[in-house]
Amino acid sequence: MIRYRFLAFCLFICFSFSAVSQVVTGADQLDRLLPMLKNKRVGLIVNQTSLLSGTSVHLLDTLVSSGVRVAYVFAPEHGFRGDADAGEYISDGKDRNTGVPIVSIYGKNKRPTAEQMAELDVLLFDIQDVGARFYTYISTMFHAMQACSESSKTMIVLDRPNPNDYIDGPIIDESLKSFVGAVSVPVLHGLTVGELARMIQGEKWAGEKDFLLEVIPMQGWEHGDFYSLPVKPSPNLPNDQAIRLYPSLCFFEATNVSVGRGTYFPFQVIGYPDRKMGDFSFTPEALPGFDKNPLQKGNVCYGVDLRDVKVDGGLSLRYFLDFYRRSGLGKAFISRVQFFDLLMGDKPTREAILAGKSEAEIKALWQPGLNRYKRLRQKYLIYPDRR
Repeated sequence: MIRYRFLAFCLFICFSFSAVSQVVTGADQLDRLLPMLKNKRVGLIVNQTSLLSGTSVHLLDTLVSSGVRVAYVFAPEHGFRGDADAGEYISDGKDRNTGVPIVSIYGKNKRPTAEQMAELDVLLFDIQDVGARFYTYISTMFHAMQACSESSKTMIVLDRPNPNDYIDGPIIDESLKSFVGAVSVPVLHGLTVGELARMIQGEKWAGEKDFLLEVIPMQGWEHGDFYSLPVKPSPNLPNDQAIRLYPSLCFFEATNVSVGRGTYFPFQVIGYPDRKMGDFSFTPEALPGFDKNPLQKGNVCYGVDLRDVKVDGGLSLRYFLDFYRRSGLGKAFISRVQFFDLLMGDKPTREAILAGKSEAEIKALWQPGLNRYKRLRQKYLIYPDRR
């Protein structure tokens, strides 16, 4: 009886909230989800964003309280609680609330093992993405789909909005596939995770073997709709401004320029320890919950403050090109060449930057690939796109 009262409470909260927000996520639709999981052994790929809308109720707690047999929680980058630094090794553990084993898939393994998959009937993905190819949650989903293909197990994706719902950037070169670029999409792919999962399966990127993919779509969201994330999706994306700037500023991670890691406004400022880079200054420090060992820690960085700048969205190279020209460093400005190419997904963009090309000239290089991608994307859309 307690179990069903808890479920009824969760449904009441979800639908009360959705009446205000008008967005009902896949996770909110327990009436559709729970029958799909009845008598199944379930593995969850979830993190701190996997909450029922308008509540602090986690999907894991909801499913366990509803009698679902959750065998494993698989933790992506930043961990199950979302408090690990970017790139930080994630260890195995156990959830303190439910006792369910937590298995890292951002460490030695990037996906569930064959042995773990043999213990499951269903693998369920519910993580808030931000719409950028190099944001590793979609790489985790891709590897999970490979595991489902190889073991002929069902994959369920609970859909959530894309807060960077644009199509821009180069299509990734096959030679540059990595965990920051696992699928053949542009930097900004313009899809929800549910739509992207449909594309991965439909194009057989996860493997030739068929497997059942179920997507529980959202209600009340269309492409182009603004969506403010209720929970920060990772330690250094604390608000809407950081999320909107992230696709454009992430390329600085392949340089010695700080994007504000180690401050309370990461991905909203840009700076370097040289006064010629700008009048605004900040000093990165170790900040628990943000970054424990940030680039340029303890050094005064000079640059620009973007916290109040109007960001239209999409992918802009203006900040990167500006700092490159101001630095006077030439080729040495991009200190981690391979990482830059992995993030961008191609080499011609870096070569064009170093050759002094304008943003318009560089973006023109991307257009043939983007035109082909846009035609492919149309096949897998779940939600109207009237832009």
